[in-house]
Amino acid sequence: MEMSVELFDSIINTSQDCVFWKDKDRRFLGVNQAFLDFYGFDSADVLIGKNDEDMGWHSDPEPFKQDELRVLSGKSTYKVQGKCFIRGEERDIVASKRPLYEKGEIVGLVGSFVDITDVLRRKNGLDNGQIVYTIDKLRKFPFFDRIIDEISLDEILDPLTGILSRAYSVKFVRSLIAERKPFTFTMFDLDNFKFINDSFGHSAGDSVLTTVSKRLAEYVDGFGLMGRFGGDELLMIDLNNTAKNEKDAFFEKLYTHSVALRFNMDFGNGGAFVTGTAGCASFPEDADNYNDLFGLIDKMLYIGKNRGRNCYTIYDAEAHRNVEVTKIARRGVFTDMYRLRKVMEKAEDFEHKLQAVMPMLMEILTIHDLFYAGEDGRMKSVMNRAFDGDAADIANLMTDDLFSEHTLDTVKKNSPVFYKTLVKNGFESVLVARIRKAYKVSGYLICAVNRSLRIWQENECAVLYYIAGLLAE
Repeated sequence: MEMSVELFDSIINTSQDCVFWKDKDRRFLGVNQAFLDFYGFDSADVLIGKNDEDMGWHSDPEPFKQDELRVLSGKSTYKVQGKCFIRGEERDIVASKRPLYEKGEIVGLVGSFVDITDVLRRKNGLDNGQIVYTIDKLRKFPFFDRIIDEISLDEILDPLTGILSRAYSVKFVRSLIAERKPFTFTMFDLDNFKFINDSFGHSAGDSVLTTVSKRLAEYVDGFGLMGRFGGDELLMIDLNNTAKNEKDAFFEKLYTHSVALRFNMDFGNGGAFVTGTAGCASFPEDADNYNDLFGLIDKMLYIGKNRGRNCYTIYDAEAHRNVEVTKIARRGVFTDMYRLRKVMEKAEDFEHKLQAVMPMLMEILTIHDLFYAGEDGRMKSVMNRAFDGDAADIANLMTDDLFSEHTLDTVKKNSPVFYKTLVKNGFESVLVARIRKAYKVSGYLICAVNRSLRIWQENECAVLYYIAGLLAE
């Protein structure tokens, strides 16, 4: 059998290792499917012609660069350990590379790597490894019943969380599609996970992952399975709730009445409020093949993140069919700030400046209105002239120029008058920026939304703070 292009593609894309090949300038020429899955890319177009430094994958790219330069000089490397960033988390990898020759000359390199983060943590005793799924539990599902006697449980399960590994999550999903078995596919992303790792250490992050994984597995016990896609992203395969009303009820209960998401967790050296964002779609109603189905849940997850996180998005063909991620993607915060300043410079007074930038702020902050309070303590609306509320004690909140809270607990405690106005108008989360020039405070900008537990992101806080500064000039 001759090695055709089709045969090469088939072989390279069945490998579980992440495979890539580059030209003599270390620019990507191609990658396999496992590589795309690892980084979460839809296609290789985003990296073709770029090198590792362009992609920003390494906190210290120099060792990787020198390693590849040695390979391009004719030396091969085998199982070299390093680190790379994947979806906001630094992971440990082991890579092997060798030169590519054409007519006796080196024209590039080919390499592969595997993720060993969880293996290292388990060996070093840094994780809270657990087993969520036993052989008996997995046997209830025909796919695993067929293979469980031939494959070890260690191979099927993720070593840290004890739920399904990514490889077997995907295999299970593909088996359901092949059998035409309806199911709902969901991807969860833990909110601000990097902050927990950076603030309290990787052991705290591991505790969050194992706790959420176990609780979600218990939530779907008997009719679904949980898997770990990678980093802080989890997969749920639900065989029960496939109709729209069933999915609505399922996620409403999950986000409001369960302990799987939205709970406080103590790490000994501090604590955090743990939340997650979810995106889901169903087979075969929404998509009839794996690639399209995964694309939908990834898009729904992105929409949820764009809405402020700590929420779920269920795919709806009428609402989401024509939504493109490129159209909802955030620009850089500095680009936003530049455009906001340019627009505000053209307006003359306080109210006209806010009205001018309101369309942009609605997009950037995912809000429907913006409020402000002046020295008289009255809360006004940019979009609704009839709105009038009492915020006389809002200053009691402001120990700094910015106040951010996903609940109203602190507001209730320190500013009961302002709290009463928020509750009266159905607001459940608030972000406030102080309008101040030198030591003179002239008012406050208020982002108040009626979705509870909204987590205000750094770029959103930065933009509101920046607008407040422009108004103080």
